Amino acid sequence: MRSDNKKSVVVGIFVLIGIIILVGGILTLGAQQKVFVRSYKLKAVFDDVGGLQPGNNVWFSGVKIGTVTKINFYGDSQVEIEMNVDAETKDFIRKDSKATISSDGLIGNKIIVILGGTTQAPPIENGDRLKSVMPLDTDKMMETLQENNKNLVSITNDLKALTSKISKGEGIVGAVLTDSVLADNFRNIVANLEQTSNHTSQMSAELNQFSSNLDKEGTLLHELTNDTTIYSSFKKTAQELEETSGNASSAAENFKDASAQLTSKDNALGMLLNDREFAQYLKGTMDNMEEGSENLNENLEALQYHWLFRGAFRRKAKAEKKAAEEEKE
Repeated sequence: MRSDNKKSVVVGIFVLIGIIILVGGILTLGAQQKVFVRSYKLKAVFDDVGGLQPGNNVWFSGVKIGTVTKINFYGDSQVEIEMNVDAETKDFIRKDSKATISSDGLIGNKIIVILGGTTQAPPIENGDRLKSVMPLDTDKMMETLQENNKNLVSITNDLKALTSKISKGEGIVGAVLTDSVLADNFRNIVANLEQTSNHTSQMSAELNQFSSNLDKEGTLLHELTNDTTIYSSFKKTAQELEETSGNASSAAENFKDASAQLTSKDNALGMLLNDREFAQYLKGTMDNMEEGSENLNENLEALQYHWLFRGAFRRKAKAEKKAAEEEKE
């Protein structure tokens, strides 16, 4: 009898412990699923839930406030999410709040994240549908990362080949890094550039000093910029030069007209210069005049020996001889 009672007590204790564990598990699960907490329903529609399941958590500002209760198809190809959310958060979630799908960690379970709205909007009510924000596609991100990894490997290989060629002295960069003659030439070029820079700085300083001296009182530039009399004189000179230039232009035009007339035969000078027949006629006339003057000279010489004019020529010769002697005295 005592052994039977003992067995009954032990069995009762184990049953009680099991009941306590069961109740504790139910309470724990209920607390996690917000079963025993006052809540209200919210909805959101997504194009793709990305593996979200009923029972996944709902978060707001980093705090778990509810769970996903249902996932239903909506419209042609969308999905509607129903959530139970703790009633205590009702005053903090606004009607312009948004819902998005995220992950609990890098590769954890999917969760719903509610993004807070503005204080100008009224608080959310039971059964309201939040605006949805499509999350980043993890698969596309992984594809992009894979593509970037391939590009990085290609760039690394190119850099490896490039550095290998440089170390071997190939190409311009390799030659510059490995050839001592080119290095010395480069140093000389840098030294020459530095010397040129110094000369340029010195020249700039000298030009600055020269320009400052130009505007000192007593210099030509100072007088030109400050003396109105010199300005008036320059202005008058410029006007006279302009007038002279106009006269020169007029004279050039007149000379051009005169030269044009010289090429024409309708005037005496043009006829002398351009008419060949008239030129031949003038030449014949000159020849006849020359021949006539020679004949006249011969006739005058013959007259000296004629008895009628012989005395006169002798008196003339004596007078010329006497005048010559007086000039010598």
